[in-house]
Amino acid sequence: MNAEPAPAAAPPPADLVGWIAERAVRRGRFTLASGREASFYIDAKQVVLEAHGAMLVGRAILERLQSLGPLPDAVGGMAIGADPITAAVVTMAGVAGVSLKGFMVRKEPKGHGLQRYVEGPVEPGQRVVIVEDVVTTGGSSLVAIDRVIEFGLVVERLVTVIDRLAGGREALAARGIAMESLVTIRDLGIDPDAE
Repeated sequence: MNAEPAPAAAPPPADLVGWIAERAVRRGRFTLASGREASFYIDAKQVVLEAHGAMLVGRAILERLQSLGPLPDAVGGMAIGADPITAAVVTMAGVAGVSLKGFMVRKEPKGHGLQRYVEGPVEPGQRVVIVEDVVTTGGSSLVAIDRVIEFGLVVERLVTVIDRLAGGREALAARGIAMESLVTIRDLGIDPDAE
């Protein structure tokens, strides 16, 4: 595990910020997965399950990982939220001629076959990066990290498309996991202190 802060990140890609703001941000009253109430909801699946949005996300995460040093062996995260992100990053790596694997973490192990939480072409000892669509408190990210570590993978960091700035980064840091985000709610014009 590596909790060292990353070098200062470049500003978020303007095209990605615009795509998220236009397609993923909803206003109203919502209950989040963390149980918190919010005046806005970010449905990142409206971005990552659309061709252009998936390309933007996949390319941005791949570029961020390349800027941090040697690529990990694989990227992946908790099904189903991380699945399209994993696919986008792996696909963009393939387009770029870069070797990168993907994996997924099941909420429950399959009742047949290998009955594993972690699926994909990964082996214990490999270095991985966890990907997420949105991080709020970091709870589901930590579940994925625990399952990946139990499988024997080495978690280098977590990269999320959107950081809600609601304690997730701090929760991950407390566990020794650095977090990178492509976009924060501030980038989307949302004041985290107004919640």
